[in-house]
Amino acid sequence: MRVPLIAGNWKMNTTSAQAKALIQDLKIRIKTLKGIEVLVCPPFPYLALVSKLLEGTSIGLGAQNLFWEKEGAFTGEVSARMLCDVGCRHAILGHSERRQHMGETDPMISRKIRQAFDADLLPIVCVGETLPQRESGSTRKVVGEQIRGCFAGLTPAQMEKTVIAYEPVWAIGTGRTATSQQAEEIHKFIRDWLQEAFGDETARTVRILYGGSVKPENADSLMAEQDIDGFLVGGASLSAGSFALIAEAAGNRIHN
Repeated sequence: MRVPLIAGNWKMNTTSAQAKALIQDLKIRIKTLKGIEVLVCPPFPYLALVSKLLEGTSIGLGAQNLFWEKEGAFTGEVSARMLCDVGCRHAILGHSERRQHMGETDPMISRKIRQAFDADLLPIVCVGETLPQRESGSTRKVVGEQIRGCFAGLTPAQMEKTVIAYEPVWAIGTGRTATSQQAEEIHKFIRDWLQEAFGDETARTVRILYGGSVKPENADSLMAEQDIDGFLVGGASLSAGSFALIAEAAGNRIHN
């Protein structure tokens, strides 16, 4: 059975004091939850601080990005090895905001995935369509191109360690959320592709998260779907109370 993963993407938010308070509150709220994996992804300046605060807890630490080279003259970039050195075990790659604002492409994301594996860092790879693409009926075409481009050349063993996050761009930070049926349709499409490309075992193993205005009010219905294995949470992860309720929704599926 796939262990649900609830990952919080803080994006470019919080001060060091806010990060500390958020983690201290979150540790109290989720300490009794079992059967799920919880991960927080703060901004780069606070990774070391949050890593220290998470010592002795089951909460994991992730980064929001990494560079596609191991080291060198790349001013302003951060390597996978650096992230591991401060305690990260995951990294979000290919988020739509980076595709949109930083011009990231599938081949660039593919290179980042390989760097993550070289450093024993587990990638959370984001895919999803824009509103015009959905309205034109191109969702499967767009997502299919993204997963083929990002995961080209991976071995089944590497793919099984990869987390995929389906995040319809039109639902990120907009308050609009894909219905559970809309989300499940694309999650199943991705899992069917995994089966064709990598085999049954890989398709059964890979966790596929949903992201896009996830909140406590819709978490239960989304988690009820067979192929949704957790969430990549944006704005709601900045509230320990909301994030904990979303994590509880994932835990409820395990125990029901």
